[in-house]
Amino acid sequence: MLKKILIANRGEIALRVHRACQEMGIRTVAVHSTADASAMHVRLADESVCIGPPLARDSYLNVAAILSAAAITGADAIHPGYGFLSENARFAEMVEAHGLTFIGPTADHIHMMGDKIAAKDAMRKLNVPLVPGSPGALESFEEAREIADRIKYPVLIKAAAGGGGRGMKVAHSAEELEEAWQVARTEAKAAFGNDAVYMEKYLDRPRHIELQVLADTHGNVVHFGERDCSLQRRHQKLVEEAGSPVLTAAERDALGAQVTAGLRQLGYRNAGTLEFLYQDGQFAFIEMNTRLQVEHPVTEMVCGVDLVREQIRIAAGEKLGYAQEDVQFSGHAIECRVTAEDPESFAPSPGRVNTYHAPGGLGVRVDSALYSGYAVPPHYDSLVAKLIVHAPTRPQAIARMQRALDEMVVDGIKTTLPLHRRIMADAEFQSGDYTIHWLERFVARG
Repeated sequence: MLKKILIANRGEIALRVHRACQEMGIRTVAVHSTADASAMHVRLADESVCIGPPLARDSYLNVAAILSAAAITGADAIHPGYGFLSENARFAEMVEAHGLTFIGPTADHIHMMGDKIAAKDAMRKLNVPLVPGSPGALESFEEAREIADRIKYPVLIKAAAGGGGRGMKVAHSAEELEEAWQVARTEAKAAFGNDAVYMEKYLDRPRHIELQVLADTHGNVVHFGERDCSLQRRHQKLVEEAGSPVLTAAERDALGAQVTAGLRQLGYRNAGTLEFLYQDGQFAFIEMNTRLQVEHPVTEMVCGVDLVREQIRIAAGEKLGYAQEDVQFSGHAIECRVTAEDPESFAPSPGRVNTYHAPGGLGVRVDSALYSGYAVPPHYDSLVAKLIVHAPTRPQAIARMQRALDEMVVDGIKTTLPLHRRIMADAEFQSGDYTIHWLERFVARG
């Protein structure tokens, strides 16, 4: 088993990894920027190393500084968390080249799935269902026009190296296609240094469904059910559920069997999440995240499995030790992402937290690195807490979330807590009748 793990991240996910390590008897090394010197993960880790000034490019994205910190502290593995370098194939490659264990997939699989076109091609070969569209990168506008005429409008132009909605444009007609083509390529070049784009059929009322998997180095692949992540604003998730209000157990089992068979054939290892659009009873693969997801706690709550612990065990060469039939699903879980943003304008709201009180009680979990007196820095993602609840049924989970949201106090900065209270009280949300477009309209009507 690994003896010392460097956590190459910050905030709640760094704390989440530290806690798993502590329970496993593994020592931890926290790396931090000067802005995070008083952060909770730094305070609790066994050792800490400052790796640079506040800007992420000079600290949490500074590969040389992170590897140096691992060397001077004698760490034998690195956990990247999510974001930052977690899906950087070159980083994974360099970690292993320096004799360290990378707690995640292979560099080859990170690289493959990081390119949306290569990922779709791999899934096509594994017979995983795809959204109709171009077989690869579009070579010209003429090709884009031909494919759009064939699959019918509306269509979506997407950056091959994209994410978070950047380099993504919808065209509802031939007249709109050329502008969408040009703008998507320009945005993709600016954001990712790569102007390659591809085309998909634009689905007008899909759900966003993702499947959590784990794979060890002995050929065992297991899925842990689906998460419904359809409540999004500008392609950023705000609320997630496990399981989905609209999926049946038979649909989950069929998708899970197809995905695990494909990943076994691919030789995948460690944690991964495959994301799909779901409409009219059909799944269509859109991308795979080769890391731990922000919303992993809802899966843990319904399955009773510690996904971070499993990541570490797999990285250490251990077998999963259980088969698919051993994975049991219990009840319903909901996660609300609480961000340091104005709940109406979504303007960032960094600053000092005067008072912080986390809710509690049966079935309530809070993943956060906040504490009273902590200064939320302006340099990073605005996520400050994840509030997760679990209950026997979805209505009970909603009621429990409403109670927990009412108990939660974050004073001194603006947060999205009021928005989450509105969502939980909405009749359409409570019915489960929503798509990926629902939240935009909900926010707009105020």
